[in-house]
Amino acid sequence: MITAVISGLLLLWPLISQRGIKEIDTRVAIQLINHQDALVLDVRDDSEYAAGHLPNSRHIPSEKIEERWIEIQKFKEKPIVIIYRSGIRSNRASVVLKKNGFAQVFNLMGGIDTWKRANLPIVKR
Repeated sequence: MITAVISGLLLLWPLISQRGIKEIDTRVAIQLINHQDALVLDVRDDSEYAAGHLPNSRHIPSEKIEERWIEIQKFKEKPIVIIYRSGIRSNRASVVLKKNGFAQVFNLMGGIDTWKRANLPIVKR
């Protein structure tokens, strides 16, 4: 009985720790971008973003999301796909957006590295 409870808690922990933020794979991200006009929000730092990012993505570093989320307020009803390097930054950004009324917030599972491994387009500026 105790093993079953512990197993259940371990399975639920990612959902609890992310406060209801969904993680999606590249296939779902592409569908949201192409068919639902999702906003791609890159929350990595400036140098990471400059080294390569998704086409047409918006850049707001995670440490500035609390003061700059208003810049993307017009996307509140659209899906938002968050791109990151590590899960801590994406969770923080996701929680801030959800708290401010963004309805559909998704983290790209594996972040930018997963996107690159799938040989999907990256641009540099």
